[in-house]
Amino acid sequence: MTVTLRFFAAAKGATGLDEIECVSAEVPTLGELVDAILPAAGTDPDELERIFTRCSFLVDGATTRDRAQRVPGGAVVDVMPPFAGG
Repeated sequence: MTVTLRFFAAAKGATGLDEIECVSAEVPTLGELVDAILPAAGTDPDELERIFTRCSFLVDGATTRDRAQRVPGGAVVDVMPPFAGG
C-alpha cells in the first residue's frame, strides 16, 4: 500500500521535499510514517524532530496530532507546521 506525505513550510525546508510516497506492507501509524522521514542534507535530525513535534497532520483532510492513528493505503497526509501567527 502507498501513502503520500506532503510537506509545507518548515517541514518542507527540513526534509527538502515537497512530497514523498511511502510504501508499506502493513497499515502504518502516522508516527511510523513520520519516523521514517530523513532530514535534508545539512539539517540536524533533532531539528527535524522538533519541527514534527509542533506539526499538525491532515489525513485525507481530517486534522490529527495522534501519531498512533493508522493511515490507510491511498491516503494523503499533509504535514503542517504552525504558520506565522499560528
